[in-house]
Amino acid sequence: MAYRVNNIGLWLDEPEELLGQRAAEKLGVTRSDLSSVRVVRSVLDARKKGSPRYIYTLEVELAPGRKAPKLPPDVSEAPPPPEMLPRVKEPEKLPLIIGTGPAGLFCALGLLERGVRSILLERGREVVTRRKDVAKLMRDGSLDPESNMNFGEGGAGAYTDGKLSTRINHPMVRKVIEAFARYGAPDHILIEGKPHIGSDLLPGAVAKLRDELIAGGCQVHFEQRVDDLLYRDGHIAGVKMADGRTLESDRVILAPGNSARELYERFAADGQVSVEAKPFALGFRAEHPQSLINGIQYGAAAKHSKLPPADYKLAENLDVDGEVRGVYSFCMCPGGIVVPTPTQDGLQCTNGMSNSRRNAKFANAGIVVSVSVADFEREGFRGPLAGLEFQRHWEEKAYKLGGGRFYAPAQTIPDYLAGRVKKDPGDTSYRPGLAHTDLNQLFPERLTQSLKAALRTFDKKMRGFISDEGKLIGIESRTSSPVRITRGNDLQSVSMRGLYPAGEGCGYAGGIVSSAIDGLRIAEQIATELT
Repeated sequence: MAYRVNNIGLWLDEPEELLGQRAAEKLGVTRSDLSSVRVVRSVLDARKKGSPRYIYTLEVELAPGRKAPKLPPDVSEAPPPPEMLPRVKEPEKLPLIIGTGPAGLFCALGLLERGVRSILLERGREVVTRRKDVAKLMRDGSLDPESNMNFGEGGAGAYTDGKLSTRINHPMVRKVIEAFARYGAPDHILIEGKPHIGSDLLPGAVAKLRDELIAGGCQVHFEQRVDDLLYRDGHIAGVKMADGRTLESDRVILAPGNSARELYERFAADGQVSVEAKPFALGFRAEHPQSLINGIQYGAAAKHSKLPPADYKLAENLDVDGEVRGVYSFCMCPGGIVVPTPTQDGLQCTNGMSNSRRNAKFANAGIVVSVSVADFEREGFRGPLAGLEFQRHWEEKAYKLGGGRFYAPAQTIPDYLAGRVKKDPGDTSYRPGLAHTDLNQLFPERLTQSLKAALRTFDKKMRGFISDEGKLIGIESRTSSPVRITRGNDLQSVSMRGLYPAGEGCGYAGGIVSSAIDGLRIAEQIATELT
């Protein structure tokens, strides 16, 4: 009999050999009664500064003939392995998938597992070639609008950190993480509470996933931008490419990412596909020395060899002048760098990334404030693209404030709070570079006051967060999509049959894992329809 045993703790200096003994004690048996012990999950608990520990979930097998007494609340029978799903009849016209981010790739994988090949269309370049375009942008500010941090194989996540942590509780989470491990990601992601591949290793896993799709009969086409959809009597009929060619299909999966503004503008203009404005969040990237964050989070244990570079997660709901807003940290990158993420000249936006070892000098995270449709309207933006136009407005302003060539406007946190431009932000991971300026010039006063109030609150939770060593880098604006392509319970567009809006760009996910799951869900929906 196999059991899932939760909440087994080990202090940093305790050996892992104790895990089996503690699991046996919890089960009410002896260590010799366990024929196998396997770590399912490991989470660092650093809530008690100076005394962090790891909390494990184990799967243990009892020796033949042995059975545990009455099970405590945090022990259960181990779940059975997932069932293999039956194959379905492939349609005459293969599904078309727009985009090779996690939603598109995993939709193709899910379809292939059910016996359905697909055709993937990607506006950017394949993931390894794309690396050169990303490097050129960071080196000298030269932007390729079709191949950058957002566009290209693997989507935005391929070169912005490769985190597989997610807030959603879905049975497919494990499937996604196991898939990345199968395609070459380190095995430790299978047990980490906050799994992370890293921007140095994720591209290789993406390439292997693509190779498996091609080996299974799928087609993957790069530098093939879809400019419009084809319709017939309220049903999808195919796509129109940038070069004028058309491809026909009765099923199109729309997964172009949250920066595919031209497509969303086309949909809003012709009215065939239902689009609505969606709230999101924007703000800055906060950057601190990683050693400072380690000291704040770990206290006296900061230099212990078993501790990874420290991260943080901050959130606060604040009432500023009678208006409650959420301000929170976003996409925290320990031992990482801040990167430029524009897709068009004249726009400035940033994100963060870490390589697999997370051994860079700085830590960074988005510090962002929620914005609503009411905020869009206050700035004069209305209609389904109000959020997109609001987002672009602040990116244009940030570009000008930085002086062009994707230099990022930046300021120390104390100077931002004091409304002064005094101390130079100093060394940074951001390339091409920083422009020392007053970030108070950027956002509306109501957003600025919310960000400032939150920073002061965050410093109470993490003493030293407000420090001359900490800086704000502008701007963090593409936290999630500013539009939603509305769909029904069948995951199809409410206005266009056969069109399946997918992933983060269409407003249904946030991050690699949730986007991949959305793609898998759509694959299952299509398979059900083909049964």
